[in-house]
Amino acid sequence: MTAIEKNPITLGQVTALNDRRKGESLWADAMRRLFRNKLAVVGLVIILINIGLAILAPVIAPYSFKEQNRAAANSAPQWVTQLFPNMKPIGVEGGYIRVNNDYVMGADAVGRDIFSRLLYGARVSLVVAFIGPLMSIIVGMIVGLVAGYAGGWVDNLLMRFVDIFYAFPTLLFIILLMTFFRLGLSDPVPGTFGAFMADIDDSTGGMIFIFIGIGLTSWMQMARLIRGQVLSIREKEYVEAARSIGTPTRKIMLSHILPNVLGPVIIAETLSIPTYISYEAFLSFIGLGVKVPTPSWGSMISEGAERISSYPNQALFPALALFFVMFAFNFLGDGLRDALDPRMRGAD
Repeated sequence: MTAIEKNPITLGQVTALNDRRKGESLWADAMRRLFRNKLAVVGLVIILINIGLAILAPVIAPYSFKEQNRAAANSAPQWVTQLFPNMKPIGVEGGYIRVNNDYVMGADAVGRDIFSRLLYGARVSLVVAFIGPLMSIIVGMIVGLVAGYAGGWVDNLLMRFVDIFYAFPTLLFIILLMTFFRLGLSDPVPGTFGAFMADIDDSTGGMIFIFIGIGLTSWMQMARLIRGQVLSIREKEYVEAARSIGTPTRKIMLSHILPNVLGPVIIAETLSIPTYISYEAFLSFIGLGVKVPTPSWGSMISEGAERISSYPNQALFPALALFFVMFAFNFLGDGLRDALDPRMRGAD
């Protein structure tokens, strides 16, 4: 006797299963499949841990990110000297490292606590991770929706504008923008808009111009993506029906088209977050990022790279932090791509 004959499925069970499947929304089904993806969950957990550490940095950090102790410069705890065999403590043959267990990960060249600066540096990378996509979505969505739905000369004009921006290498364009902002507003006239922006940049540790630079270069791909989605959706039956009964264009775009392009938008921006983080890290690495003494993982890697042969902990610890966060967003983005794929709806 088969398993089905032993435990026959009743009509009521089939009906209940169908009701559950029919009552489950697209987003609920996507979230269920997302949490079944182990790598995506690991990435989400790493991101949430880093967000928590960044928020609680003033509570967790044993020192201020700018507090200097010259007597502890280039010192390291005992476990770090054991982790890196070339870091020989003073007292052994060829030793040059001052062992100081008061600093969990050691101190940098001017005596600042590396662990505390890592916690505060997470704020910069995570803020960029969320501000970059936000600016990309706001600008790219407006341009893409208008170009895709209007079509004709409006579409041609906006897309040619996008092509002009695409003619410049993105990273080079950001470097030119940051150089222009920093040099052009280095000595602004008091009371002008430039002086106002310079004050905001100083108060945020040099982050406002990073946001502007990334925002001005990140929306082109989003605009093209949304335009392509809108072109395929605007001829659908439900859009034609809404248009035939006199629904205003704005309502059609916001109520019928926009919700149907959110899935690809979320996927694209989640997968782009590591790129935004790497832009900020590179800008800080070459000295165009956050301003001293505001910590950034990129600036910490740059400072540590100068002494990596003697004090590898100063460069490798922030590099590892950057590595884990970037891969966490990649894992989460891959999971979202699979979860929001409509072809996977109802699949286990």
